[in-house]
Amino acid sequence: MTALVPLVVILPLLGAAGALIAGRHTRLQRLVTVAALVAVLAVSVALLIEVDRQGALVMTVGGWEPPFGISLVVDRLSALMLIISAIVLLAVLVFSVGQGMADGDDETPVSIYHPTYMVLAAGVFNAFIAGDLFNLYVGFEILLVASYVLITLGGTGARIRAGVTYIIVSLVSSVLFLAAIALIYGALGTVNIAHISLRMQDLPSDIQLILHVMLLIAFGIKAAVFPLSFWLPDSYPTAPAPVTAVFAGLLTKVGVYAIIRTETILFADSDINEALMVVSLLTMVVGILGAVAQADIKRLLSFTLVSHIGYMIFGIAMGTVAGVGATIFYIVHHITVQTTLFLAAGLVERQGGSTSINRLGGLLRSAPVIAVLFFIPALNLGGIPPFSGFIGKLALFRAGAETPDVLIWVVIAGGTLTSLLTLYALARVWNMAFWRQESEVETYQSSLLDQLSEAPGPAQQQESRNSPALMTWSTAGMVAVTVSLTIFAGPLYGVSARAGENLGNPRTYTSLVFPNVVDESQIDVSEGSGQP
Repeated sequence: MTALVPLVVILPLLGAAGALIAGRHTRLQRLVTVAALVAVLAVSVALLIEVDRQGALVMTVGGWEPPFGISLVVDRLSALMLIISAIVLLAVLVFSVGQGMADGDDETPVSIYHPTYMVLAAGVFNAFIAGDLFNLYVGFEILLVASYVLITLGGTGARIRAGVTYIIVSLVSSVLFLAAIALIYGALGTVNIAHISLRMQDLPSDIQLILHVMLLIAFGIKAAVFPLSFWLPDSYPTAPAPVTAVFAGLLTKVGVYAIIRTETILFADSDINEALMVVSLLTMVVGILGAVAQADIKRLLSFTLVSHIGYMIFGIAMGTVAGVGATIFYIVHHITVQTTLFLAAGLVERQGGSTSINRLGGLLRSAPVIAVLFFIPALNLGGIPPFSGFIGKLALFRAGAETPDVLIWVVIAGGTLTSLLTLYALARVWNMAFWRQESEVETYQSSLLDQLSEAPGPAQQQESRNSPALMTWSTAGMVAVTVSLTIFAGPLYGVSARAGENLGNPRTYTSLVFPNVVDESQIDVSEGSGQP
């Protein structure tokens, strides 16, 4: 089974190469990219079954043993992230294929889009199985380079401006991450995550703190944690609908994943959990207050994305097995629900010609299927029982309640308020865009709506267009996935809890990469010891 590990990166890279070779053969390009992601999904499912039964898998690339060689590690957390990422990437790809067939690929030109999309997928998958910090950096850079292309597709002024902001912020994050890697290598002589874990305690506490903060800031930018989230609401909504969906649902979670690895393996004994608690609370509250002030659906969803990152940081900041397990479950939930809502928003934009609730109305009658596809994930994101959003929040709050800490109870109160405001914001979208009659759009007067923020730039009302079957069915498929998270919440939470248990002791991860090693002195770092 170890041989399957690198396939999750190799297959999308082969798909990208195949899409380039296919050239102008549009159907062949689509077939190649869809087949590659289906294959990755199958491999990921096989890996999860194996690691859940037998334990994590570790592959040393080229036979070079760690700490010299590159280690690829798949544990329960990695396998879960691989599966949900493959599902999201596949659904969004099918959505974009439907959009391209209907619009002539004006929004997502196949010759550029498909190869770039597969490179993005390879970067995401590589980040999830990276066993050393530099390989994690490589994964980030692969997905970021691809995202630079995807976010500016179409070449409109708004997209170029948003792309410039996104690129600059991403480069700052990457430079900071690379500088932290350089400092860690200079201080410890290794970039292998397991090896760093063994050596980190030998460093003075102030040096550990500096390295810790640098990594947290770098990953916090990528994860859109407040106050490092300023770039996201203006960047994501300007991209084509499928690009926005995959960015919002998936890319920020790669940063959260990196924070989980950092906090549970490298800095398990950290004393900055209280600071993370405060950050999580601010991320929740500031993000949802921004969402409440929006009239544009995509910008509103972007702000809710920021606010719900706060729940994940809250679970990590607890520093407990229960907290990490609940966080993993919530990540899986949020990736699917947030992606589904952005896909539904894309359908709303086609049907209504706009994503501003000030200019939408009557969609429940004119597009009842789209109304249902938006309504179900909206309830889920708002935390209405019995959906997975409610289960995830309840698990996080229960994990926090096990610790008698006033700050935790304050964050729980903030999380409850955030959930209620999320439901309020999405209910307002439903009321204005779907429930009210189209005839009321021009005559409806509300001082509240007058104060809501529209998307930057001149307002553009597009012509109403029917949504192709592929776009509707791919969105419906994602809605089905969100519902399945509720139906199978028990088994999913069981896997998440077991993943949290694995992360509860950093020695568990270390023993995977360095079996039979009790302490760092037993690792042979003599010249030539890494050769096969």
